[in-house]
Amino acid sequence: MHTLEDTPSMTDGQEGSREKPVRHGAAPLARVLVIDDEENIRTMVQQMLRRAGYDAIAAADGSEGIRLQRERPADLVITDLIMPGQEGLETIMEIRRSFPKTKIIAISGGGHAGVLDFLPIATQLGALRTLPKPFTHQQLLALVKEVIAL
Repeated sequence: MHTLEDTPSMTDGQEGSREKPVRHGAAPLARVLVIDDEENIRTMVQQMLRRAGYDAIAAADGSEGIRLQRERPADLVITDLIMPGQEGLETIMEIRRSFPKTKIIAISGGGHAGVLDFLPIATQLGALRTLPKPFTHQQLLALVKEVIAL
């Protein structure tokens, strides 16, 4: 099983770049904002979404994610929960309050101790779906497709 955790980082230092989705002659499927403090995960998810035809942008924490969402709202936000600065639960609450139509997927590895599971709380706060790390490309893409269709 291929997971994001065992994929080498493909960081190009341009996670917020305006690289266009790969769908020759077609409009992007949806705009997706990826928020994760782990650069390798953030970059890999962003690149995977772009290859699948989504207009994907990325932020390193909740504050940056909210700023990007205010500049040009995404249809879907995928946010990690455990991050320095503005963490994911606070980010979900702010997105739900300011952008009630934006769909949210929460992702988490459970924290450094591995014992805290905030995914159920994320659902209570407004995430439509959750996905524990590590996950496969196929799992994430299937969940993105499902949530956007809701």
